[in-house]
Amino acid sequence: MASTPVINLRKGHAVRHNNEICLVTDHELKTPPRMASYVQMSVRSVATKKVFNLRLTSNDSLDGVMLERDPHEYSYKDSSGYHFLHPETFEDVTINEELVAPMKDYLIEGQLYTLLIADGSAVSIDLPQSMTMTVAESSEGVKGDSANNVYKPATMETGLVVQVPLFINQGEQINVKTEDGSYLGRA
Repeated sequence: MASTPVINLRKGHAVRHNNEICLVTDHELKTPPRMASYVQMSVRSVATKKVFNLRLTSNDSLDGVMLERDPHEYSYKDSSGYHFLHPETFEDVTINEELVAPMKDYLIEGQLYTLLIADGSAVSIDLPQSMTMTVAESSEGVKGDSANNVYKPATMETGLVVQVPLFINQGEQINVKTEDGSYLGRA
């Protein structure tokens, strides 16, 4: 992809910075009085997760990377990585452990996820804002302990531990916010 002016970039776009594919995580055009405008932006390397804070003039440009968002079904994990299956072509895409590590507790077999594909290889997983998960293990709430906002830890089917209200029991389905792993309510 050709050079893209930084003023046209937005959060979620992919660019090449320091010979690495990076995702734009923050982008803001600043126009101070009596000074030239500039773009303050943060980009995160897909491979190393390192964040670069850039301050560029509005005339600068970065090499854009074609980014595709393609739905894939999570299948299984083995020694080579996490396997995703395209629902129409049945193509198997393997993503390495380091790339999936921050979101592995949200991967449920058979569920569709959006893979971000740059230059023909999967670079990240775009999680939904919330997910419905099943409580695999939870202690019983203590009878009479009904003070406001009392929470207990519950382990989900994937191993994720979520703080839930006392009335949530093992086997129930709840909605979990993927940004911070917080309880949103019953499903």
